[in-house]
This record gives sequence, structure tokens and C-alpha cells, in this order.
Amino acid sequence: MQRAFTPASNGANPAAGHPIRRQLPPPAPAKAVAPRTDDQDLKLFALSFTAFFICIYTLIF
Repeated sequence: MQRAFTPASNGANPAAGHPIRRQLPPPAPAKAVAPRTDDQDLKLFALSFTAFFICIYTLIF
């Protein structure tokens, strides 16, 4: 059985092959990723150091 290609007129993505995918809107553009700051690295170090200290302190006492 052969179906006729009828693209939707509601802004759907006609390049999608499956009929259900044709009904979906085109994918949104990717957002720009903000650069990491050194502040996050410092926070991670402090958190790791504190967790390590608590674990060792718990094992000793």
C-alpha cells in the first residue's frame, strides 16, 4: 500500500519520515552552555574535603 506524502501546514517538520514524527514540531535549537567558573571547582573541593574529614573522623571516634 502506497501513501501520498502530504506535509502538514501547521509548521511541522516535513523532513521526518514517520507519519507521527511529521506531526511533531521541529527540534528546538541547542542552548549555549555557560562556561564553568573556578568558584564551582572550589565548592567541589570544599565539599569533598568535608566529606572525607567526616568519614575519617567517624571511623576514628
